[in-house]
Amino acid sequence: MDKNTPFQSYDDVSDAAQCAPRLKALRDELKRRGLDGFLIPHSDEHQSEYLPARAERLAWLTAFTGSAGAAVVLMDKAAVFTDGRYTLQVQAQTDTKLFDPRDLVEEGPRGWIPDHLPRGAKLGYDPWLSTANAVAGIRQAAEKAGGTLEACDTNPIDAIWKDQPPPPTEAAVPHPLNLAGEKSEDKRAKLAAELKKAGADAAVITLADSVCWLLNIRGHDVPHTPFALAFAILNADATVDLYLDEKKRSAGLAEHLGPGVRLHAPAEFPSALDAMKGKKVIADPATAAAAVLDRLHRAGATIKHQPDPCQLPKACKNPLEVEGMRKAHIRDGVAMARFLCWFETAAADGSLTEIAAAEALEGFRRATGCLSDLSFDSISGAGSNGAIVHYRVTRSTNRTINKDEIFLIDSGAQYPDGTTDITRTVMVGTPTVEMKDRFTRVLKGHIALATARFPDGTIGMQLDSFARRPLWEAGLDYDHGTGHGVGSYLSVHEGPQNISKRPVSQKLMPGMICSNEPGSYKTGAYGIRLENLVVVTKGEDLPGGERKMMGFETITLVPLDINLVEPGLLTASERDWLNAYHVRVQDVIRPLVDEDVRIWLEKATRAV
Repeated sequence: MDKNTPFQSYDDVSDAAQCAPRLKALRDELKRRGLDGFLIPHSDEHQSEYLPARAERLAWLTAFTGSAGAAVVLMDKAAVFTDGRYTLQVQAQTDTKLFDPRDLVEEGPRGWIPDHLPRGAKLGYDPWLSTANAVAGIRQAAEKAGGTLEACDTNPIDAIWKDQPPPPTEAAVPHPLNLAGEKSEDKRAKLAAELKKAGADAAVITLADSVCWLLNIRGHDVPHTPFALAFAILNADATVDLYLDEKKRSAGLAEHLGPGVRLHAPAEFPSALDAMKGKKVIADPATAAAAVLDRLHRAGATIKHQPDPCQLPKACKNPLEVEGMRKAHIRDGVAMARFLCWFETAAADGSLTEIAAAEALEGFRRATGCLSDLSFDSISGAGSNGAIVHYRVTRSTNRTINKDEIFLIDSGAQYPDGTTDITRTVMVGTPTVEMKDRFTRVLKGHIALATARFPDGTIGMQLDSFARRPLWEAGLDYDHGTGHGVGSYLSVHEGPQNISKRPVSQKLMPGMICSNEPGSYKTGAYGIRLENLVVVTKGEDLPGGERKMMGFETITLVPLDINLVEPGLLTASERDWLNAYHVRVQDVIRPLVDEDVRIWLEKATRAV
């Protein structure tokens, strides 16, 4: 990408008018193949959240461009499934006469198929695009309806998508040790010892972030996420077989990988699975494509269903990675302070647009001289658009930011030393009593999570209600998680940890980085979300306590809009936290900005 090319495009990438001809073409192709329906997940062969253009099959067919979803197409009906973040977006983007919008979490394809798949029907799926666990659930649903689930050798959509983009071929590059904090050889040795302990000969690694973390490499195959898409097999002798397109092999990559990593063409990966006869192989049915486990099973391998061995150590950042994240957030805090200072004046006359605001923020981040990319498309929403949780502004939806409106900006950056993700909600003009009440309740929940103390073994679900309680007390809630994991110059959304209503079994551990982002959304009016990133801290003894208690260190350093705070709703300790946070922002950011931003910062961080 040219250094002057914007990282975010605001062009309309979906067109609902194309749904009808594309749906007809797919149904014709299914008939040709003897199928009665087809499952279309939002995924690629690596189960990525953000996809290369070639893999955007769901968006191509349905016009829905969110980062999570699925569709099921039958001969007489079709449904598109999204979670609570995208309820409004899917209705705005797709042709709802053709695709019935349904809830991905409460119902999903598994709940919909038994009631709609005709008895005796054959439902097709691409075994490279769904995990083994997902396929098992869909198979049960199809059989419950009296139908069957049929694996397709090739994807029917690929057969009808005439101008489908080619696979990405961006170079994979070394991620230096002064940023990674640990040699790849040492990571491989530790994991190989775990394989031996588990009695395994190898582990199949299919997630792009796991491959990149394990081998200390990065790439540009996926928008906003520094992935080099590849498969890997980690062997118990600590060697790795890496299946990476030859076009992606940058100068010096082989030397960086060393003699313990053997390079192969991606086309050789299936045959490598077929050659696993008699071996004990770890494969994660929750993250690996069904095709991977199917081939291992047919080859006669003994499959050990265990989590991807890279995910947990990757999530627990080493000290150098944590320090890199802190530095990235200071740099990002400077960019955000400059943006918010600029925004206060630029939005005052009612002429500033959502796109102009997002472009300005990208410009301030570029001015750091360290920006590699945005970490996702910025969510720049004014008024009612802010109520769309994962709103993506386009040239057709772009609107001005009017006086007496709330503006929500959820954005992030990819710097070589860390990934950022921050949401700020700011007032243009004078807030209503209701706006201040809801903002303050969101703030109270944010503070409750930021100051939480919890013992070893605590999972995110146990903390989720800390952030929701102030909203619940007013009959309010939000339909997204409270926190997700964040990678170290990797994916802005990573596992295995999570803070949400979902009972994710992974306990929170020192070094994990999570978001803290409660919100409140009034459809047709405004959206409020406050997001900082936090690091899980090691256990400490509290006076009179009997157990070591862990907590969170907030690393995002950007003022919160005190114009939206209702002080009477805050307790003394909550006011102390807010004021102390703003003192810290002032102390760290003020020396790094120009005089005009310093003056703004003093006002923005004044005591409540």
